[in-house]
Amino acid sequence: MPDHLLVVRGGLFSTLQDFGRFGYQRYGISASGAMDTVAMRIANALVGNAPETAVVEMTMLGLGVAVEAAGARIAIAGADFPVTLNGRPAEAWRAYDVARGDLLEVGSARAGMRAYLAVAGGFAVPPTLGSLSTHSRSNIGGFDGRALRQGDRLPLGTAPAAGPPLGLDAAGQPATDGPIRVVLGPQDDAFTAAGIATFLTSAYRVTQKTDRMGCQLDGPAIEHADGFNIVSDGIMNGSIQVPGQGRPIILLADRQTTGGYPKIATVIGPDLHRLAQRRPGEEIRFERVTVEEAEAIAARHRALLDAIPGRLRPAAGIMGDLTPERLLAANLVSGVVSA
Repeated sequence: MPDHLLVVRGGLFSTLQDFGRFGYQRYGISASGAMDTVAMRIANALVGNAPETAVVEMTMLGLGVAVEAAGARIAIAGADFPVTLNGRPAEAWRAYDVARGDLLEVGSARAGMRAYLAVAGGFAVPPTLGSLSTHSRSNIGGFDGRALRQGDRLPLGTAPAAGPPLGLDAAGQPATDGPIRVVLGPQDDAFTAAGIATFLTSAYRVTQKTDRMGCQLDGPAIEHADGFNIVSDGIMNGSIQVPGQGRPIILLADRQTTGGYPKIATVIGPDLHRLAQRRPGEEIRFERVTVEEAEAIAARHRALLDAIPGRLRPAAGIMGDLTPERLLAANLVSGVVSA
């Protein structure tokens, strides 16, 4: 049997995701893809994968997997989930080498919303329209087009891990706090000046009606200028619609391809990963930036992403990683013999 990860606990909503499938929205096919692509990139870098390699995205409640392989290298990055390996505490933001029979358990998120499990070599799952991303509403992609569940066996790729397991120290881990920056439009003229001021100065709260398709917010109503219907047009990741009741909805990875509510603004790309980690009950504030400012932010963000591999260090050398148990288990005096 090929090497696998056996799912022993599927979690709340764990799916295979990569950067998404593009070029098909004109046919009504959503792009999907990882909600927090920064955490996904880091998880992949920790195990030596290319940034776009598919990972398992976990939502609020992690999963449990048993290793059915001679060996594999795994890593988790993203929200603050408790992790154990064979019943012993383990850590996110670092890689581990595992062997057949090892059990990785990821619990409920203590902070944040989503985390990502990467395996060196990725998953040997056939792509759908060029992507492994799961769109569960249409049963496209991923593992049979659905969330993972107990008994699923995820086949592993064959690329071996090279070098020692790597880690990323706390200083290099991405922040998720602060306002969400937006560019106004494309239908900001559908709102009064007072409505736009309300949007930019008010605190909104993430509701329970939040998933991979969109983030519905509660807070002060935003005033439309003259009705709330438009001729349906394209929706992108981060589009902020305002329907008739005046509360904004941020469309996300599994969004529909078109929509008929006016869009007051669009979240800039570099802030989508922070938005992906906001959980129900948490507050969101918006900050307006110009197109030129957004482009400059995106350039700096790209430079930070490109620098991720260079910030990784051997995991055993990262401060805080050396517990007494690991020190005792390590062969720290190799080569020393009695006289």
